[in-house]
Amino acid sequence: MFWKPGTAAPGLEFDKNPVDGEEQPIIFNKYLKLSINQQRARLPIFKYKTPFLYLLENYPVIVIVGSTGCGKSTQLPQYLDEAGWTVDGRLVGCTQPRRVAATSLAQRVAEEMGTVAGMEVGYAIRFTDCTDPFLTRIKYLTDGMLLREMMIDPLLTRYSVIILDEAHERSLHTDVLLGLLKKVQKKRPDLRLVIASATIDAQEFKDFFNGRNTVNKDLPESVSIMSIEGRQFDVEILYYHEPVSNYAIAAVETAWDIHCMEADGNILIFLTGQEEIDYVAELLQEKFGVEKGRKKNLKNMHIVTLYSALPMEKQMQVFQKAGANTRKVIISTNIAETSVTIDDIVFVIDCGFTKIRTYNANTDTESLVVVPVSQSSANQRAGRAGRLKNGKCYRLYTEDAFYGLKVKNIPEMQRSSLASVILQLKTMGIENVLQFDFMSSPPASSMIRALEQLYALGALDDKANLTSPLGTNMADIPLAPSLAKMLLASDEYECSEEILSIAAMLSLQSIFINNKALKERRGFFQVHEGDQLTLLSIYNGYINSKLDGKTWCHSNQINYKAMLRATDIRNQLIKYLKKSGIQQLKSAKGQTERIQKAILAGFFMNAAQLQQDGTYKTLRSCYKLSIHPSSVLFKEMPPPWIVFHEVIQTNKEYMKDCTMIESKWLTEVAPHFYDLKQTKLNQIAYDPTTDFNF
Repeated sequence: MFWKPGTAAPGLEFDKNPVDGEEQPIIFNKYLKLSINQQRARLPIFKYKTPFLYLLENYPVIVIVGSTGCGKSTQLPQYLDEAGWTVDGRLVGCTQPRRVAATSLAQRVAEEMGTVAGMEVGYAIRFTDCTDPFLTRIKYLTDGMLLREMMIDPLLTRYSVIILDEAHERSLHTDVLLGLLKKVQKKRPDLRLVIASATIDAQEFKDFFNGRNTVNKDLPESVSIMSIEGRQFDVEILYYHEPVSNYAIAAVETAWDIHCMEADGNILIFLTGQEEIDYVAELLQEKFGVEKGRKKNLKNMHIVTLYSALPMEKQMQVFQKAGANTRKVIISTNIAETSVTIDDIVFVIDCGFTKIRTYNANTDTESLVVVPVSQSSANQRAGRAGRLKNGKCYRLYTEDAFYGLKVKNIPEMQRSSLASVILQLKTMGIENVLQFDFMSSPPASSMIRALEQLYALGALDDKANLTSPLGTNMADIPLAPSLAKMLLASDEYECSEEILSIAAMLSLQSIFINNKALKERRGFFQVHEGDQLTLLSIYNGYINSKLDGKTWCHSNQINYKAMLRATDIRNQLIKYLKKSGIQQLKSAKGQTERIQKAILAGFFMNAAQLQQDGTYKTLRSCYKLSIHPSSVLFKEMPPPWIVFHEVIQTNKEYMKDCTMIESKWLTEVAPHFYDLKQTKLNQIAYDPTTDFNF
């Protein structure tokens, strides 16, 4: 029987009396200072410590269903450490779908263990490894980082237990890990796997992993399901009586009504992306500034934003306590849905939408699209309001609209480009990728497109084998295949110095303080050849400035922490280039044509030609797109040919990060690509009788 949230009495918990063993009520006082051990003992998961360790001794796989706030993410690794699963240099790994979750959890657990992050407890995210090879026993890392570790050590020999947390999100890397870990356990019966989430479909995971129990042969099954009750209080769900025309405006109005009329309690607003978040934050700030002078008894309002493009230091501000007589308003993407737990939320405003990355194999384009949330995501968002006391969730849509939503999210595996996945699987020696045991099988069309892309980039040969050294080097670089190819091709075009800077800047989602700064200051650095060279101009301005970095960034409304991050990423990419055999970095010395050709070498599949109506048509799939208004190429006389980095979809589909090219370069850089239908790869892909190394 699974525990159902919402049944606990508000503000009341029960504990065993140490004298007579009877259950006695313990009243929680938010002003009472408790020791770390007392806080740990009060978590709902505490009484499940012994059953959990018993199950781990007898089952290779445990599926844990525990509501948000029960303590599974912070306590399970510590229980394993205390029980001896980290002796003799072994590690307990806990994966997270997002960087902010891996970082914040490592810092919290380090604090509970009386140490600092990077020692006994560490974390690893892309381009940042905060661990000690001799001291670290508990390691939080993104699922993508664990996948990269498996490329070096396929059997994960240092790990004794792997915890896949927030598995219900079914990210691309999580699904690949599930299939790989299932294979690893056949070679390593001693490896334990814990799959944990708040809204997981436990039976689906059990069916995927269940088999012969190699740990305890007296037990008929190899998977055990464990349910943990959470400290969840009642959350009142309030729907809009009619559909709203603009959920951003509705969110502002709802937040303001809560601030003026409701008692103590912080507010969490769910929106889809950075532009909406900044817009709503600005409107709320303006409204507060106007009304503050009129209403003397009005509380202060502290507005905090949260999205993945923010530097880690700013993301951590959501955990800081608001001052006296102040209500904190957090405006976030779905990061706050599961990846981070913010304790002091009482009111949730749910716009009902989220932004996801989708891939269309027919048009060969990957886009960021705003779509309605699923019912499970909506319920997860509502649960954020019931952490400390009864809360309220204001849904900016009707009740009928809620019951019209999909029950759960579509796995990312079934809506993403699979080029990176196939490249990593090939590197790990899995040749028959079409027969790989995915928990949710991806569309065959997406697999074929990914194979075509990797073949065109030179990572695979015409038998779909990994090429050496190009394919191997591309897999080693922790970037998308197109970016990795651009970086490696820079040596041929003698512009490694510039391409390194561009690749580092493209790894950041935003460098300007806000969208207003982007519009005001980007033109100052503008390079007419395109956005990538404009990013290079910004980086060079930062590096070559006579002012110190912080002063220069402040004067240009650029995020200083983001530029520090770009410099760090660039230095790490230099190491990967040297590892691939490029020892001497070369500079284009102002010859932008070399840089444009190197960019084209990685992104020639994203080449597009200008049409008479002002739109662009991609050469690969003849798909119509438009240049994004924020691009430096968005002007009256757009160039006849461009390549783009990615597509985003709002009211229409836009190309972002564009660079102008010349048509004659296409046959020079990728002569075989534009006649791909005649290649052996395409003949084989559509002829199942052909002997092909899938």
